[in-house]
Amino acid sequence: MKLSGNTILITGGASGIGLAFAEQFLKEENEVIVVGRGEEKLFEAKKKYPQLHTRACDVSKEDERIQLVEWVIKEFPQLNVLVNNAGIQQRVNLLNASNDWKYYQNEIAINVEGPIHLSMLLIEHFMKQKEAAIINITSGLAVQPGTWVPIYSATKAAMHSFTLTLREQLASTNVEVVEVLPPAVNTDLGGVGLHTFGAPLNEFISGIFDGLRSEKREIGYGGTEKRLTATKEVIEQGMKNAWQNYLKNNPDFLK
Repeated sequence: MKLSGNTILITGGASGIGLAFAEQFLKEENEVIVVGRGEEKLFEAKKKYPQLHTRACDVSKEDERIQLVEWVIKEFPQLNVLVNNAGIQQRVNLLNASNDWKYYQNEIAINVEGPIHLSMLLIEHFMKQKEAAIINITSGLAVQPGTWVPIYSATKAAMHSFTLTLREQLASTNVEVVEVLPPAVNTDLGGVGLHTFGAPLNEFISGIFDGLRSEKREIGYGGTEKRLTATKEVIEQGMKNAWQNYLKNNPDFLK
């Protein structure tokens, strides 16, 4: 995809990976609209980058997704890039799932329903543009699941599958479909301080944009790129090793 002269909508764009994408796209001379649930974070993002456009939207809710698309097409008819970045990650002990279903369903709604529905709502509009792209931010856990985040891993695997089929269906159109598979990145995904061990955010974004410049359709970073071509045996052993390491550092998780 071209990296300048676009009008780009980024969900979950007020902080973390989403805001880092917004910052880099601004540097590449694009018009950027960021979406988030929290007015305060959107305000802070706008304060830091005054050229940003912001919109409050809870992508887990169907009516708000529809309203968002109606608004953005009206206000930015040249919109041609969607970055499906919004997501939450919850650590879940399946042996003691004591919360009500709504708590767990929210992760599915944000991570799967939101990006699939937004993509479907915008395809017709994108096909009218000269060039367009849908960028889905999945995870290395889409390929090698994290046992401590079972629902999150399942949602990202679902989005990996959806991205493959979406790319195939749009292969003969002007709409590119790109998947970004982050490793653990030093953001507040899942809670403050849980990913301080992750890849530095600036280095991650730099690597992803190198992939975009190279016109890659699947862009990993660090170990996640290797997972795309790893054998089933390697993936399963990696999953087991990561789980044992997690339990070693969190011995009370299954209690």
